Amino acid sequence: MIRTIGEDDSEQKVIDDIAEHGWHCVHILAEGELVEYSFTIGLFQSYGHPELIVFGLPSKISHRILTTAADAAKSGSPLDLSQPTDALINDYACCFVQVPLSEYHEHVGYARWYYQGNGFPLYQIVWPSRSGLFPWHPQATAEFRVAQPVIAQAPTGT
Repeated sequence: MIRTIGEDDSEQKVIDDIAEHGWHCVHILAEGELVEYSFTIGLFQSYGHPELIVFGLPSKISHRILTTAADAAKSGSPLDLSQPTDALINDYACCFVQVPLSEYHEHVGYARWYYQGNGFPLYQIVWPSRSGLFPWHPQATAEFRVAQPVIAQAPTGT
């Protein structure tokens, strides 16, 4: 069950964007030790595609990445979330990790509001460092790990 009426302008904007564009993007600004991140709302409702979240990138870049993924889902050729892809960032292969329900409350409250609970899948887009390492790699720097927290279990073999 999804929300169909918002109680204020920001809630109604989410509903209207999903009705018009198939999805809405939420940007959360960095605060204290928490990094900036962005996530989608509506991909699952509109296209049966998991919602997506990306950490540690400026909102313009995150929005561009999420738009690329949303456009693929809308076109009927969604990205394969089980495989790395270079379709999101030029010359870098991003991968996807499924976010556990235990992380939804802290990170995607607006999506939980829209779906009236946790009834949607969520995947994190994880991007590599300039040297091609993911945050879980033993040689990834501590600064890189802090800049892009991974809220899901890291895949094996990457």
